[in-house]
Amino acid sequence: MTNSVNSATRRARWTTLIAAGAAVVSLAAGSLPASADERTPAPATGTARGHQPVDTAALAALMAPGAVANGTMVRVGGHGGVRWTGATGPLSQDPEANFRIGSITKLFTSTVALQLIGEGRFTMDTPVQEVLPGTLPAHWQPITVGQLLSHTSGLQMPCVEFGKDEHPAPEQVIAHWTAPGCAAPQYPVLTQQYNGANYFLLGMVIEKATGRPYADEVQRRIARPLGLRHTYSPKAGDGSLPGPALAEAGDIDPWAWAEGGMISNAPDLERFMAALLRGRLLKPSQQRQLFTMPALSEGNVDRYSMSGMMRAEADGAVVWGKTGSMGPSTSGVFATDRGARTVVYSLVPVTKDRTQMRVHLGRLITAAL
Repeated sequence: MTNSVNSATRRARWTTLIAAGAAVVSLAAGSLPASADERTPAPATGTARGHQPVDTAALAALMAPGAVANGTMVRVGGHGGVRWTGATGPLSQDPEANFRIGSITKLFTSTVALQLIGEGRFTMDTPVQEVLPGTLPAHWQPITVGQLLSHTSGLQMPCVEFGKDEHPAPEQVIAHWTAPGCAAPQYPVLTQQYNGANYFLLGMVIEKATGRPYADEVQRRIARPLGLRHTYSPKAGDGSLPGPALAEAGDIDPWAWAEGGMISNAPDLERFMAALLRGRLLKPSQQRQLFTMPALSEGNVDRYSMSGMMRAEADGAVVWGKTGSMGPSTSGVFATDRGARTVVYSLVPVTKDRTQMRVHLGRLITAAL
């Protein structure tokens, strides 16, 4: 049986993958140029996930520019290094091209927060109000760090938003979420509800606990130790994207910060994800939080662990990762157990059909993994 047939049998299991900020493509078959330095996919032997061949024919078909996306980049890696990489449409063919990673930023934020928990700075059960007194309305019930990480805080979406030319401080963003007339958290919290406000508060908790800027902590604790030369959190108001850029810059979210403001590239994201899943960044007790699913996630289309990482299944294999959108691009990084196989993608969607996008993302990742 060919890999393409195997991919087809796995697609149905990916219908629970997508989250806010993720997008996918459904395209006709077409040719796929490899990147300049990796024209031929690396050889693979065996049938275990992480060693099976990449389904390059399926990837080529899914990445061809069409009615849903006009360009797609995919990088497949894992044990043994890069297995395959390529880009279509107007996207840069440079395998180290930079792009805004959107809500993939949340994985960096949660990793720093879990490191601080491992150092005893606070716990999963520490109320945010204890670390950041006066930040949330006094009449609200306590919201814990663990609830922020797992999107089980009950926080509602903002009723006031910023203009694209505004560059608010994190405290101003939270003030918009908690302004008079905005919805208060729902009690009791009955389900997991994905919300960027959780990660703005986590960024503020990180800064309060360390006495240093969030961006500095990401560099000190993750980017520099792992050699992530293209990964950083830009300063407020910095709309630049260093070259080579994967795609046109487009409009950016002025208040993304610890929730979705970082810049990176495919090799860096691959390295970060592998290090995270292999236990290089967290102590064992915090490492377990990466994969522990809160009870409130049961029954949700999109499920997040206690660390805020997405969980999905493909052909019986559990896959972990995160999606994100910023400017014109939608991106994601996913990996199997301990990073045996990883996939990083970024595409420029031209449709708002979420169902079509959801189905295609499953096919794209299944072909890669």
